[in-house]
Amino acid sequence: MESRPTQAHVPVMLDEVLRWLGCRAGGLYVDGTVGGGGYAEAILEASAPGGRLIALDWDAEAVDRVKHRLSSYRDRVIVERGSFAELPVVLARHETGPVDGIVLDLGVSSFQLSDPCRGFSFVHDGPLDMRMDQSLPRTAADLVNTLPENDLADLIFRLGEEKWSRRIARAVVSRRIERPFRRTAELADLISYTVPRTRDSRRIHPATRTFQALRIAVNRELETLEVFLTDVLDALKPGGRLCIVAFHSLEDRIIKHRFRDWAKSCRCPANAPVCKCQGRPLVKLLTRKAVRPGEEEVGANPRARSARLRAVEKQSP
Repeated sequence: MESRPTQAHVPVMLDEVLRWLGCRAGGLYVDGTVGGGGYAEAILEASAPGGRLIALDWDAEAVDRVKHRLSSYRDRVIVERGSFAELPVVLARHETGPVDGIVLDLGVSSFQLSDPCRGFSFVHDGPLDMRMDQSLPRTAADLVNTLPENDLADLIFRLGEEKWSRRIARAVVSRRIERPFRRTAELADLISYTVPRTRDSRRIHPATRTFQALRIAVNRELETLEVFLTDVLDALKPGGRLCIVAFHSLEDRIIKHRFRDWAKSCRCPANAPVCKCQGRPLVKLLTRKAVRPGEEEVGANPRARSARLRAVEKQSP
């Protein structure tokens, strides 16, 4: 039986998130990745009296945990299992109308990383799973054991930005012929043996980028983010704010480009003869560059090291 250690989840850049979210008394907010509930509880406190919160997470265990943590807020909070990409459906179901602010933390929670049964980490050996939503059809083991070598190498290179992707994929395919991968330690050990030792490997584990790539693919994280960004402005009131904390360059690049596109004074195609968008930006950039955590926070919470916060404010039509 797998042990399931618990580890306190420390919300990343909490002060910065609250600053840019601009919570006010009586406001309506959404935490689309409620995780351990750190942002959620802080938002409820900052929006008192009368502030309300809709909290979503596609991890059933996180939802149960947060329902207990936020139970004292009673009718001020709704906690549901679901993806932030489904936010328009959630708001329609509760008939709330647009909201005053939305926050996403796109990282893996400390609870998920410290639970070997979830298979997100090579620190604790566990099943090679990596599903944030246990109803998803494919696990990381499915990808590792079935993808053709070229496809696996492309996935590791594209989603993990791993320069040794070809070598790793070749070693994986050679090994799985003998027996399929079932455990996180099996894969991590193979990668450690396969990847040459470099200065970079002293800073991060050689399997880090491959595990990132598999997790992103299993959970369709980039596709989910793109869907969310397509409709999210309709979910915000004029003056409403969107804050997103990303943890790797693939997500941050998507967010940065979308925010900058929304902030353009003219969004018509380059070959359009006449401006038809009336030259009005959809949002105001609150953060010109990604906000990074300070040294003190990184020292206290190493998980914050790669965090990047960006925020925008929806403009009036």
